This record gives sequence, C-alpha cells and structure tokens, in this order.
Amino acid sequence: MFTETAAFYDAVYSFKDYAREAEELHEVIQARYPARTLLDVACGTGKHLEQFRRSYEVEGVDLDPNLLAIAAERVPGVALHEADMRDFDLGRRFGVVTCLFSSIGYARSVEGLRSAAAAMGRHVEPGGLLIVEPWLTPEGFLPGHLGYLFVDGPELKIARMNSSERKGDLSSMTFEYLIGSGKGIERRAEVHELGLFTIDQHLEAFRAAGLSPEHQDGGPMGRGLYICRRN
Repeated sequence: MFTETAAFYDAVYSFKDYAREAEELHEVIQARYPARTLLDVACGTGKHLEQFRRSYEVEGVDLDPNLLAIAAERVPGVALHEADMRDFDLGRRFGVVTCLFSSIGYARSVEGLRSAAAAMGRHVEPGGLLIVEPWLTPEGFLPGHLGYLFVDGPELKIARMNSSERKGDLSSMTFEYLIGSGKGIERRAEVHELGLFTIDQHLEAFRAAGLSPEHQDGGPMGRGLYICRRN
C-alpha cells in the first residue's frame, strides 16, 4: 500500500478531477436508484467523499490508517472505518457502495475478488447499487512498462518512476520516489501488487454476491465500470 508515501498521495494524484468524476457517477446513480446514503470502500484520503457528501450521507472504509487520518481532516464528522474490503462488516446497508480508482485490484486473487464483492454486496440495500471501477484486465496490462510522474510545487518537488512486471495473475509495480522539500531530498520506494481480473471474473464474483451486474466501457479513468444492482 502507500505506507511510505501517504503524506504525498494527494500531490501525486493531483491530476485527477474528483469533482468531475463524482458528478458523473452521481448522474449514473440517480438515473438508476434514488440513493441517499453512500459508502466509499478504499476511500483513501477522502477526495471522492468530499464531493459525494454534497449529495449523500457518506461513510468511508480503508485499510490504510495513514490515508484515513488525512481523510478525517478533509471530511470532519464523516464516519471512517479501518477495515479490509474483503471481510468488513459495518452492520448497516447503504443506497450505493462505491469502490473506485481501481482499488478492487488490491483484492489480489479471484478468491479475494469474490470475498470483496460479497462484503460490499452485503452493505447494499435491496434495489441499491454497487459501483466498482476496475484495475486492468490481463490483456490490458503491459509488463515492462515504464511510467513517470512529476510534481512541481513551490515547496514540494516529486519525481516518481515505476516499472512493472507480471507474476501469474498479479501485476507488480515498483515505484521509486525522489521527494524534495524544505527537509531536503528523500528517496522512498514501494511495491504494489494488484490482481489482473477478466471481465467475466468480475461479473461472476458480483453475481455470486447476489448482484445483477452490467459492465460499461470508459469509466472515470478509461478502465471501465461495473454497475451492480442488489437483487
């Protein structure tokens, strides 16, 4: 996870238009179900929650306490839960449950995907929706791809490079950071492993969780979108 770089997460992903994504998803939701409550699974630093709370009563779940600490400052008063998407239980249901920015890939295995779908599905009220933005499919992942990203702020400079490899049905990405600030220049590294799931594997996991799924191309990052109704 982001154990080494939680404090820099928002700077690194400042290119994301959370307001636009939330508004587009709000339109998707309201066209299908009059939801009033929303649970964001793998909510990270709360950037989507910050937008969704304008239209819904919201809560968040994430496994990383450092990201949740940032979210708590961003969305004060919102209930945030430290838990694993594969086995959490909040004891209540929501009109819509979201899992965005490819976080479902951290379920890692098909078994983990099915567990996460079941856990999230249990939190959707009858007729409500589960919306999942997937990670890359096995066909869409490019082993050996080199990526780079730069942050050029007045008091913070970040250069991030990453390499990738495939380990069976896992995508493994090594991120190397050079972080410049008033403290000097630091070097940090993280390895992220995400499961590579086919469209059919997603659909089967959602159906096994008692949901009726549909798959759409596009989505917030162009990786697609699953819209699942609770039967």
